[in-house]
Amino acid sequence: MDSATSDARTPLGASADNGLKIVVVGGFGVGKTTLVRSVSEIRPLNTEETMTKAGEAFDDISEVRGKSATTVAFDFGRVTLDARNVLYLFGAPGQERFWFLWDRLFSGTLGAVVLVDTRRIGDSWYAIDRLEHHGTPFIVACNDFGGPTYAPQQIREALDLDPHIPLLDCDARSRASAKQVLITLVEHVKSVYGATGPARPEVPAPHQELAL
Repeated sequence: MDSATSDARTPLGASADNGLKIVVVGGFGVGKTTLVRSVSEIRPLNTEETMTKAGEAFDDISEVRGKSATTVAFDFGRVTLDARNVLYLFGAPGQERFWFLWDRLFSGTLGAVVLVDTRRIGDSWYAIDRLEHHGTPFIVACNDFGGPTYAPQQIREALDLDPHIPLLDCDARSRASAKQVLITLVEHVKSVYGATGPARPEVPAPHQELAL
């Protein structure tokens, strides 16, 4: 598997002048930090803290027993699309007690990825609701936790997704898979903003050669 947690740092190109903000959201423990870490071309900024027994009173860890750390603010990474365009990735915290941060993170966001664990599909409803409230284009990516397999239509019905919203499978640990998620999002954002007119940041044409 093409997993990546390299410590290599890639300098930002001097010609890069179009920064595009992307937010990765979803329920607690769905792989948001992992996705940002696997695809970022720089060492990601993580605000992870060790989980304690005291936190169990607030966070449902029944489905994530192996999780030892959790994001308490946001994750940050960077991906160069081409000489001019750069994606800035923000991973939102998943616990309900940190949801108050989401509206601030959504400010100025071009688009979002909603990560879903199909074993806990209901945990993603709030993320979708907030994105729809803000009018932020988004796609849904089902992270592979080895759980039960559902047909795409079943997932769409469970999440009440509009037909035009892209839905795909991914493995957040894989750089190649995370890269495809971002390509799908850029394609979707371009189609949405192209249909609704100007007054949005310039969105580059999607391609398969993200500079990773």
